[in-house]
Amino acid sequence: MTTARITVDRNEVVAPINRRIFGSFVEHLGRCVYDGIYEPGHPTANEDGFRLDVVELVKELGSTTIRYPGGNFVSGFRWEDSVGPRDQRPVRRDLAWHSIETNQVGVDEFSRWLKLTGSELMMAVNLGTRGIEAALDLLEYSNHPSGTALSDQRIANGTVEPHDIRMWCLGNEMDGPWQTGYMTADDYGKLAARTAQAMKTADRNLELVVCGSSGSSMPTFGDWERTVLEHTYQHVDYISCHAYYQERGGDLDSYLASSLDMQYFIETVVATADHVGNKLKSKKKIQLSFDEWNIWYLDEHQASDEVNDEWRVAPRQLEDVYSVADAVVLGNLMITLLKNHDRVTSASLAQLVNVIAPIMTEPGGDAWRQTTFFPFSVTSRLARGEVLRPRIDVGTYETKVYGAAPLVDAVATTDADGSAVFLVNRGREAAQVQIDLSSLSVAEVAEAVTLWDDDVYAKNTLADQNRVDLKQLDGAVLEDGVLTVTLPPVSWSAVALAARA
Repeated sequence: MTTARITVDRNEVVAPINRRIFGSFVEHLGRCVYDGIYEPGHPTANEDGFRLDVVELVKELGSTTIRYPGGNFVSGFRWEDSVGPRDQRPVRRDLAWHSIETNQVGVDEFSRWLKLTGSELMMAVNLGTRGIEAALDLLEYSNHPSGTALSDQRIANGTVEPHDIRMWCLGNEMDGPWQTGYMTADDYGKLAARTAQAMKTADRNLELVVCGSSGSSMPTFGDWERTVLEHTYQHVDYISCHAYYQERGGDLDSYLASSLDMQYFIETVVATADHVGNKLKSKKKIQLSFDEWNIWYLDEHQASDEVNDEWRVAPRQLEDVYSVADAVVLGNLMITLLKNHDRVTSASLAQLVNVIAPIMTEPGGDAWRQTTFFPFSVTSRLARGEVLRPRIDVGTYETKVYGAAPLVDAVATTDADGSAVFLVNRGREAAQVQIDLSSLSVAEVAEAVTLWDDDVYAKNTLADQNRVDLKQLDGAVLEDGVLTVTLPPVSWSAVALAARA
């Protein structure tokens, strides 16, 4: 059996928890919006057509800031099409996903949906086929109280109070040749700087996210960030990171170590951003918005006929069905985001419903939880107060892609009411772990759960929606400030501890 010793030191604080780290993403793609969050004919639909069974699952998931409306979709988005009387909204082609957009859900409706879920809107503006003027118009429509042409138009459309959107993305993945209107780093950096400057002239308290690389494997990775930030550093607050992972060629060992790539991605972007900041003699630190991250079987999508010559409304696209192994990797990616929470202060699991999502729906039927739902929902619920970076003493195993990878990974959080430890066992055998929590004020184990299965490829499906669920992590014992747990093989686990009175 693998053994590991972990020490959690109350003084090793990464950062106070910003709830935006538990964000998600809704794009007009596939069945994420239509037949996902929105299905007027569904038995649970409200007067706006939103499925309330999905709303309840989103609330249980614990997602906070929701990025919208894309994604690749935003680079062709005409926001004006999405407001006003529904029967007068134009139907458009979406070039990003080769589908038909009906515009039945738009800025105002989505803002109302967010109120149902208790989430914050993170709006993206189109810098692919549009630019400064359209961004300023959308900002005025969304945020100005009244008395201008566009704010009064919003009021006439039935939304009296402004949406007060604080966080804005300056385009999406503008380094990618798949993006409508993609650019060089120099061209994009100049446009993003001018757009940011104009938007902050309208409201200096906006928080703006400039596009970073679409992945660490992009040939321009690193140099893109440097060039873009040299133009935009003084005008923006965040730079984005996007990363997706999947098992390839049956190499489960490398797949389980995917978070090592995310760590490399974060460290590289932080180093580049700080280099530019130092070069500009700026006192500001650029934060990272990891506003697309997830498991995505992209190879299979590209080999399929999901995108074809037909122009369809809400076709089934990117509807990956996730396994226990996928959920363990996702839980490990969350651990990595928390361990870097001093710089990664916003993140968006991409996406929320049906499209590479933790929640699935069937038209006219059920909504259910994928395996990946569980580590996200439990972490969002239990992680409170401050993130603590633990010291982990454990052996490694060899992977083809990443070399030596630690068998166990972990992070901890703490506040006045208690603490929590989140753990992953990447190994194929159980791991006995001793965790020194003596520097924390903990009295007893309040909750101990794990996600694992004898079949690492077990999944929840329409036919068997509860095949995989959380299990009790038996044998979690706290004695003299030391927590002892046995982690099942290929598992994600969480232990919550009540504070001493």
